[in-house]
Amino acid sequence: MITPIRCFTCGAPLAQYWEEFRKRVEAGEDPTKVLDDLGVRRYCCRKTLLTHVPAIYEVRRFKRVL
Repeated sequence: MITPIRCFTCGAPLAQYWEEFRKRVEAGEDPTKVLDDLGVRRYCCRKTLLTHVPAIYEVRRFKRVL
């Protein structure tokens, strides 16, 4: 839901790559090339960035009911 701070498997820090990765992929670049350019080489780290769903933008639209 929130931006991945670290890789869930190896613990490598990933937060510094998220914004640039997201912007470049939304601009139409190939995610594989973007990850290569950013220097993210491990499979586990690449999986974490590729499969992250930023649901926070959907959730924050709803106001608290209580």
